[in-house]
Amino acid sequence: MLNDQSILITGGTGSFGRAFVATVLSRYPTVKRLVVYSRDELKQFEMAQVFSPREYPGLRYFIGDIRDQSRLMRALEGINIVVHAAALKQVPAAEYNPFECIKTNVLGAQYLIEACLSNGIERVVALSTDKAAAPVNLYGATKLCSDKLFIAANNIRGNREIRFSVVRYGNVMGSRGSVVPYFLEQRKTGKLPITDPRMTRFNISLQEGVDMVLWAIENAWGGEILVPKIASYRLTDVAMAIAPECDQEIVGIRPGEKIHEEMITASDSSSTVDLGRYYAILPAGGQFTIEEYCARTNATLVEPGFAYNSGSNPDFLDTDQLRELIGQLGMDIRNS
Repeated sequence: MLNDQSILITGGTGSFGRAFVATVLSRYPTVKRLVVYSRDELKQFEMAQVFSPREYPGLRYFIGDIRDQSRLMRALEGINIVVHAAALKQVPAAEYNPFECIKTNVLGAQYLIEACLSNGIERVVALSTDKAAAPVNLYGATKLCSDKLFIAANNIRGNREIRFSVVRYGNVMGSRGSVVPYFLEQRKTGKLPITDPRMTRFNISLQEGVDMVLWAIENAWGGEILVPKIASYRLTDVAMAIAPECDQEIVGIRPGEKIHEEMITASDSSSTVDLGRYYAILPAGGQFTIEEYCARTNATLVEPGFAYNSGSNPDFLDTDQLRELIGQLGMDIRNS
């Protein structure tokens, strides 16, 4: 699928970007060009020690900010496929620095869209988040705006052979800044801070996220928001899996947090279809009808009022499953 193609990934030095690059280089040895676009030279240098352009001739590291439209225009020359993973995503930082978050997550998305339309790009897949569904914090609101921009971009593509789609998924287990490495560090104190004992989250592995993006590159029609069927976990079960001997200290919900995360709201149910592995929220007034989409993909409409929520999700990970998954990430939980 990606052999002989030229691909650019924004935010390419992040957790997802590194996993995506590793997968593409492994599965598609004749990829023509793979460009890692990000603004941190140190992270690019460190990544190049693992994935060297000397070993992988098609690999390139390109310094640039998603906010810099002229740099995006230059970086996208000769590219076929774009994966957009660049974002400011720390909720407290976004609340304290709101316009910086807007400039990256919203304006940066629009700059990328315009550069893609001007450079003959064929496929664009943008990463979203569960926090974009019924957002209660600025980060989620900016990602909802970003989602809307990418979906609406299909309406202005004219006769260009370009498709814009979005993948929306939950918390990536073990990613930087996530709860697992935080709890592993905090267990040294003998206490694990729990915001609320009822709190649940969706869970996905990095590899599952990468595989979903690759699926979208090959199969998305353009205009879909794709959502995976994944398990949930309780925050208290993660704490027990990592450090059962530690006290769980209830500290209260932080500003902008939800008790449960939602990836599909009941308001979206009338335009949501079940694809088997994934759900797809289809665009209103797009280039195709729901009936056409279902007929060609064997999808089925979800029930009226359907919502996909981490608290009501029938699939939950227990402590043993969580310990096994954390161990598979190479994280040491033997001292717990």
